[in-house]
Parts: sequence; C-alpha cells; structure tokens
Amino acid sequence: ETPQAHIFKADLPGINKEEVKVEVEEGRVLQISGERSKEQEEKNDKWHRVERSSGKFMRRFRLPENAKVEE
Repeated sequence: ETPQAHIFKADLPGINKEEVKVEVEEGRVLQISGERSKEQEEKNDKWHRVERSSGKFMRRFRLPENAKVEE
C-alpha cells in the first residue's frame, strides 16, 4: 500500500496476462481468476506421449473503505 494506491502482485508462472481476469465485485471485493492449460508432447520412432494438465484459480481480496474502485 502506498499513499496513492493499493498494490496487488500475483506470481502466475506459465500463464499469459490475457488468461487472467481482474474485476471488482459488489461489496468492494477484488477478484483475480483464470484458467491454465498446458500440453506437453514427446515422441520418437517407437512411441508418442501427450500429457495435458489444466487448472482454474481464483483469489478474492476485500478492499479497504478508502479504495477508489471506480478508477
């Protein structure tokens, strides 16, 4: 927190910023959410393997009363 702003940082390895949704809900709640999908493929002359993983995430923070949510 600074005198001018409330700062939130999120470490989201493997996720592009386009895959992250940031919104302020009723009741002054900041919600950060998204979904990660990853596919890994390996193959050679004798075999072929594809692994897929995915997961959703969501985190909510109640904003202080002095936070300006309209800006």
